[in-house]
Amino acid sequence: MAQAPSALGLGGSPLYRAIKSQITESLQSGEWGLGQAIPSESRLAERFHVSVGTVRKAVDELVAEKVLVRQQGKGTFVATHNRDRTLYYFFHIVGHDETDKNYPQVELLSFKKDRAGIDVAEQLQIARGDPVFKIQNRLLLAGSPVVLDDITIPVAPFQDLTRDIFNHRDSTIYALYQSRYGINVIRSVERLRANLADSACNKHLGIRAGGPVLEIRRVAYTYHDTPVELRVSRVNTTHHEYLSELSNS
Repeated sequence: MAQAPSALGLGGSPLYRAIKSQITESLQSGEWGLGQAIPSESRLAERFHVSVGTVRKAVDELVAEKVLVRQQGKGTFVATHNRDRTLYYFFHIVGHDETDKNYPQVELLSFKKDRAGIDVAEQLQIARGDPVFKIQNRLLLAGSPVVLDDITIPVAPFQDLTRDIFNHRDSTIYALYQSRYGINVIRSVERLRANLADSACNKHLGIRAGGPVLEIRRVAYTYHDTPVELRVSRVNTTHHEYLSELSNS
């Protein structure tokens, strides 16, 4: 049962933030499935005993964060990860002077279990030595190898994940997380820096050892700012670069 307004907005935070938290809890619990419409704002206002305006502010933030998506004349739906969402929100590599993104061809190079070292444990907020999956992918654009991805995820939320399940997923990696494990990646933080190519870059991207590469370190988060994936991408910048399009919408 929804809490009364007097029990929400504690600590002086705006009431709509408490409503946003309540909606997020329902999303996390799976009350509304992938691609399913959530109740109307008036129904949610009744449920939480607040005004429609308060609910609208909460929903607006979840839409801005790509957790929910509005469809004109139809309602508001739980966002699903698909190729288009991955391409436009999580993939930023294009050819020099290009603005149109193309979905890369993905090749799985390795899949194994390991133990979290200090850096990985800190980034994923797990204990040092906890089991993790380490996955290496090569991404090709127009048939040319451009990106080498090293992906690390904790084993605990992905217990039955195997190389075969990962390699034969129906859609994107984040779609696999969402559809099979109920883990919805809602945001990521990326840090970019120049680095030098190692032997793996030489082997898989054709960059001479010691040559320049762009390194992107991404931590992907699900609800409540819980990290679920660490990804280190090395990019061959001979013919490609990083493009980020920012919007106030």
